[in-house]
Amino acid sequence: MPGQAPKEQLVDQVVDHFVADGLGDMSLRKIAAAVGTSHRMLLYHFGSKSGLLVEVVRAVEARTRAQFGELAVAATPEATDRVIREMWRFVADPAQGDFERLFFALYGRALQGDEQVRPLPGESIESWLDAQGTLAAAQGVPVDQARVHARLGLAVVRGLLLDLLASGDRAGTDAALELFAGRYAGRWWVSPEAS
Repeated sequence: MPGQAPKEQLVDQVVDHFVADGLGDMSLRKIAAAVGTSHRMLLYHFGSKSGLLVEVVRAVEARTRAQFGELAVAATPEATDRVIREMWRFVADPAQGDFERLFFALYGRALQGDEQVRPLPGESIESWLDAQGTLAAAQGVPVDQARVHARLGLAVVRGLLLDLLASGDRAGTDAALELFAGRYAGRWWVSPEAS
């Protein structure tokens, strides 16, 4: 895209390549050839293959948060359940599967102490909590509740994604998501006594 730094352009090209061709062979040389650059240029910008993959995950997560933001802004405050369902359809789409597996693989490496990917989980959690908390607060959810519910939503969706990837049980994970989403219908943050 015009106006982007070369590193950002490369990340976008690599993401687009992975979307089109999958994550099959991820050698730096093959990735570089697919996006019209050299493996040396990828090393210059990202330091290592792990550095490139972390940036790919960050870019995909940013795109997903943007999708979430569009859905949430278009919804009424009482439609949190609908936003949850629509986001689930987006992230659980089989077309996202390779990126979801990459995310969880890097997450696992970070939890095992891999310094190259260690910042990823914390950054990811905070960026999602900030995005969801900001949107919930804008809809009238008290700030103290917004962040707690954002953390719960993130944990449920990520847990169900991991379940879906491991088990392939789409019907079961969809049913569990539906049960969770149903708890967020209407003005869920207002206690019945306050109504």
